[in-house]
Amino acid sequence: MAKIDAFFKLMNDQGASDLHLVSGQPPALRLRGEIERVKYKILDNDELKAMLYEITPEDKVKVFEETGDVDFGYEIPGLARYRANFFMQKNGCAAVFREIPSTILTVEKLGLPPVIGKLAQLPRGLVLVTGPTGSGKSTTLAAIIDEANRTRKDHIITIEDPIEFVHASQKCIVNHREVGNHTHSFSAALRGALREDPDIILVGELRDLETISLAIEAASTGHLVFGTLHTSSAAKTVDRAIEVFPATQQAQIRSTLADGIRAVIAQVLFKRADIKGRVAALEILIATPAVRNLVRENKTYQINSMIQTGKKYGMMLLDDSIMGLLEKGWISPDDAYNKANDKSRFRPFIKNPPSDFTDA
Repeated sequence: MAKIDAFFKLMNDQGASDLHLVSGQPPALRLRGEIERVKYKILDNDELKAMLYEITPEDKVKVFEETGDVDFGYEIPGLARYRANFFMQKNGCAAVFREIPSTILTVEKLGLPPVIGKLAQLPRGLVLVTGPTGSGKSTTLAAIIDEANRTRKDHIITIEDPIEFVHASQKCIVNHREVGNHTHSFSAALRGALREDPDIILVGELRDLETISLAIEAASTGHLVFGTLHTSSAAKTVDRAIEVFPATQQAQIRSTLADGIRAVIAQVLFKRADIKGRVAALEILIATPAVRNLVRENKTYQINSMIQTGKKYGMMLLDDSIMGLLEKGWISPDDAYNKANDKSRFRPFIKNPPSDFTDA
């Protein structure tokens, strides 16, 4: 057993989502969205580096020594998988580990709307799950892929950096590929995937123009493609996917995206106010023919109106979802205000001025 594994056991026992190990500071856990210090001595740089290198593959140590940054996956059988990120900072090395639950929760167990599960049955198209870092995008995607794995007879390829949730092949064949380990880049893996007879492709992150272009192309050539972006609303997601391209290409990409897009889920994660735990608020855009026409005609500013009138398709605005959680007493008014898009709706519920004074 590696020396660092004791921290992972503590993390698991406490129900923490992240472990922070930083030279010159005591360890810390993120519990229900907040950083809590661990009662332990201040970590020395050489001691921490030795502890980290004990679990790090040689090729990743080399990358870290050369660049000062590295990502990889680490697993303790019977406990959990972890997404590791090492980086250099003023006092030496530092590391953050995100726990990836070994049990994949279903759409029902996560309390997600039924329409999310239906996305797993789409024959083709592009589905984007968006939100800030740590908003539960990977968990939502894992639930959708799990639904497909249990109900379809298809070939699923996942491309991630690093691999997070591991899906054992059930009715589907599932192949996991890790960037930097099994393939050079997201774009190289995606280009290769098109020759590997896939039905469903999961792209962990649509990082650059080439990867976004290939994902849109794959979706428009008969594949079901899932990907993530760091945007805060459905309309902004569509704009972002188009704006990464040069102005001369945007009209063509807009047309191709309009043909391929099937859904956008934008989500944020809240700390529960009533019990221990967290809950997601979701914005759901289902790309009906009318929505696709808005994308094609560059009228994304009308998407919110379309979501409001599309409840029968399972559509929902993020602020309506947040308001629903607030009315149930599941989240605090301050949290609701801070994470809402239209803050004026939530201002009557907060007692004190907002913590972000620029929004006041």
